[in-house]
Amino acid sequence: MDTLLGIMAALRDPEKGCPWDREQDFGSIAPYTIEEAYEVADAIDRDDLAELRDELGDLLFQVVFHAQMASELGAFNFGDVVQAISEKMLRRHPHVFGAEQILTAGDQHTAWENIKAGERAAGGDTSAVAGIGQALPALSRASKLGKRAARVGFDWPEIDGVIAKMHEELDELLAARTTGAPAAVEEEIGDLLFTAANLARHLHVDPEHALRAANRKFERRFRAVEALLKEAGSDWSMKSPEELDQFWQTIKAGERGT
Repeated sequence: MDTLLGIMAALRDPEKGCPWDREQDFGSIAPYTIEEAYEVADAIDRDDLAELRDELGDLLFQVVFHAQMASELGAFNFGDVVQAISEKMLRRHPHVFGAEQILTAGDQHTAWENIKAGERAAGGDTSAVAGIGQALPALSRASKLGKRAARVGFDWPEIDGVIAKMHEELDELLAARTTGAPAAVEEEIGDLLFTAANLARHLHVDPEHALRAANRKFERRFRAVEALLKEAGSDWSMKSPEELDQFWQTIKAGERGT
């Protein structure tokens, strides 16, 4: 860590540092931090541990970068970041570092959420949906909002209610489409996606993980269609939508057969 902190300080040195690193601020670096977190998740999805090691290093460097900039402002340094998270983990695990006893993972989850709720209340916001990051991916945030609301009883009691809501939102989207009002269509698309995230929650599926998998599947099949077109000496413009769909169905059937 000392070596890494020294590298970061050198990169930000006002006289001998890197011009690009010197001109960055929290706002300009934040997108890179988010990107590195996604790359960590991608390495985990692909079960690539060598890549995970490298991506965790990239993410750690982002933490060091932000801490260095804060240190230059006299706000906090990397040691303060480590101390803060250490204190938080000690506080949130009294059954490990204190006298409390928790026997199951379910009990621990309940205790964890109660402790977090107490911390939010101490900060002045007592809402059940307080503290859910605005910058989270929209599907993840929708799922978290639904979970928090469910804890206080604001939820569909059965999954059939969520499915009925999905049909309702789709009908409202189709109705909005007939009006030709873009804002209304966008709103109804948002409602449909929000309900889909809650349907995933009721089915115990992470919507972000599911959508990432669907994206990878689409890309894989699309590339396979491109390969078939190339093999046939053709291109997109030479095939009808029906012919392209037949290529797609061929790829799908081949995947099922493997």
